[in-house]
Amino acid sequence: MLALAGSLTLSSPQAVASGDGIVAARQASMKAMASAAKAIAGMFDGKLAYDAARFKTAAKALSARTGPALIAEFPAGTLGPPSGAKAEIEQARPEFEALASHIDKLAGALAVKAEAAPAQITGDMRMGAKAPMDGGSLLGKRLRATQADPAGLPAEHLLHLILQDCSSCHSKFRQQIK
Repeated sequence: MLALAGSLTLSSPQAVASGDGIVAARQASMKAMASAAKAIAGMFDGKLAYDAARFKTAAKALSARTGPALIAEFPAGTLGPPSGAKAEIEQARPEFEALASHIDKLAGALAVKAEAAPAQITGDMRMGAKAPMDGGSLLGKRLRATQADPAGLPAEHLLHLILQDCSSCHSKFRQQIK
């Protein structure tokens, strides 16, 4: 989900190896986050059987890899090719960190909800449950984007907001590697 500056270069073989290790760890972390989000989405979409323990584990995995942990995975000198993280992360560091922090807030709320997850998906876990609505779209009503406290949102909606933030971050700070 992100990138850093090219102002620092890796010049020694040790630095290159260290940078390669950071990139590999970052990629593994991103894959773990994607796997966790996919598991939760699959449960809400009915593609996977709902399992409260798996929901809890996946939500904890997301929460553990966001915020400061996510920010730490993008140090200067590890951005740009051959990594998928754009070097522009460094120039837009406040925006990058704000996205990482927002995802952290959402993932933390999701983990709290998952901690008390019932044996089956309930109506109050679903999108639209107990959520203030505003505006409309071709897909119907939308939850208010300015919701101050994510703890008041249903678990399914928290996941969608997390995925939206991930998508925003990737579109701005991730490059496709060939």
